[in-house]
Amino acid sequence: MPVQSPISSVNDFVVRFANVNGSGSASANEMFARLILRHGVPVSPRNIFPSNIQGLPTWYEVRVTEDGHLGARGGVDLMVAMNPQTWDKDLASIEPGGYLFYDSTKPMPSSKFRADVTVIGVPLTAITNSTYTDPRQRQLFKNIIYLGALCALLDMDPKLVEQLIAEQYRAKEKLLSSNVHALHLGRDWALQNLKCPIDLRVRKADKVGDRIFIEGNSAAALGAVYGGATVCAWYPITPSSSLADAFAGHCKKLRHDPQTGKAKYAIVQGEDELASIGIVIGASWNGARAFTATSGPGISLMQEFIGLSYFAEIPAVIMNVQRAGPSTGMPTRTQQCDILACAYASHGDTKHVLLFPEDPAEAFEFAAQSFDLAERLQTVIFLMLDLDIGMNHRLCRPLKWDDARQYDRGKVMTAEMLDEGRDFGRYLDVDGDGIPYRTYPGTHPTKGSFFTRGTSRDRYARYSEEGAVYADNMQRLVRKFETAQDMVPRPLQANAAKPTKYGVVYFGSTAPAMDEAIGLLEARGHQLDRMRIRAFPFHSSVASFIADHDFVYVVEQNRDAQLRSLIVNENGIDPVRLVPIRHYDGTPITARFIAGAIGDHQDQLKVTPLRKVKS
Repeated sequence: MPVQSPISSVNDFVVRFANVNGSGSASANEMFARLILRHGVPVSPRNIFPSNIQGLPTWYEVRVTEDGHLGARGGVDLMVAMNPQTWDKDLASIEPGGYLFYDSTKPMPSSKFRADVTVIGVPLTAITNSTYTDPRQRQLFKNIIYLGALCALLDMDPKLVEQLIAEQYRAKEKLLSSNVHALHLGRDWALQNLKCPIDLRVRKADKVGDRIFIEGNSAAALGAVYGGATVCAWYPITPSSSLADAFAGHCKKLRHDPQTGKAKYAIVQGEDELASIGIVIGASWNGARAFTATSGPGISLMQEFIGLSYFAEIPAVIMNVQRAGPSTGMPTRTQQCDILACAYASHGDTKHVLLFPEDPAEAFEFAAQSFDLAERLQTVIFLMLDLDIGMNHRLCRPLKWDDARQYDRGKVMTAEMLDEGRDFGRYLDVDGDGIPYRTYPGTHPTKGSFFTRGTSRDRYARYSEEGAVYADNMQRLVRKFETAQDMVPRPLQANAAKPTKYGVVYFGSTAPAMDEAIGLLEARGHQLDRMRIRAFPFHSSVASFIADHDFVYVVEQNRDAQLRSLIVNENGIDPVRLVPIRHYDGTPITARFIAGAIGDHQDQLKVTPLRKVKS
């Protein structure tokens, strides 16, 4: 018996599955998460997987949270330990009073357990071996059997999981019945041999509402479809490959002519990332809306073409699903580590627009918006996703689209405008916003044509290496970037319940953990105003927010505090006033980490130094 009372909680705990990559566990683990949702209880799952195909450890974590917290919490309440290789590490991650579920077919020495953890042994291998003879069936159905046992242990409705199985195998009657049978093998064994339920329980609720359950990469790909993208050029790279795959799937449903069946889109896998961005720029120059999906190493290869897009002012969209780096880094771990690389991509003086969605709903909205921005600003737009958003299912508000919305193609000079005698200079700023007019190829038989390349030219696209001409063009690009401040999504600000001289700035996938951390900090007596930055260039409200506070914490998931550096560089702010809160081990940032780091710093600020007493 454990020396500590077992954790007792309803609809508020963390379950982690420790498996081996390639064991077929992914389907059963995701089904577990969906089963909790069917009970009306929000979940926040995260898949932690290796960068090989088969054989290495993999984990799938499900946070069950009736309060709706969607960030990672930290700690594990119930560990489903199915991988002997990671046993010690998995055991150590269990919270005191937590539970260990394992395959007890082979006896384990007492030294392999913890006295403060409740051990639940189920002879999974023995059950499968006595039921199935085929080795692959034994492996696959073992996962369903432990799902059945968990149904009994956590007091979940077996009819709901039967519905999930029926939906998954609706066209395969044999697989449907065999999976249901395996489910009940595990559930019946647990009911007959274990005390069910344990003190961790799932109780039906109505807390999911109308929210949907979707991966960020799929949502961003759908946003590209609705945003008018007709060309996707890409090269496979984790964790962005599923975005291009999702775009292909969405296009098959939404981008085929209903009468002829003809595809109204082009998806090209280039020979590398450099070729992919080149295709995007070429397609965009011809008037198509085009994008590529990549990650940090791809951004490194695309630098020269990104500079061409910036300097020749050709629209392009890059969806960067960030991963841990540098070099090839950790392809299957998340970070927010490409901020500076993208903001100043290419050589020379460049500045690029970055959009920071917090969840799949914003990934959809910002992806669609990025194509309008690319054409309005005639430049490359970066949609800054990361693995945590892109490759994990997340509850979010329903995706919405206004069918009356018109695409904004920006300043395009038509044949009629040219015939009217309008002065056309490809790099001529006629409105003072830094944005010139452009023409599509073939706009007019004799007017509106221009020649440009990645070298200097004057306002009428005539080649020139004169210093004054170059400086004039570069200064216009600065004006255009300043214009972008009022086009991109503005920061969202929330004030503390009480006046405070402290603030916090954060962005992207940090948002769910940050929202929860605010409550933990308030419980410690700390009040913070907060601002979520949603785009670069920074709106003027960012500098105002920082100016209104003595100290502002900048929370981000990289080693070098890249957002903080960007804020200091762009706003001329004293870096001492910006306190970096950095998390960069490749796992998603947690509310506990944020609250601990900020809380400890706040506690130090409250300590009154001893004054020297004069004699």
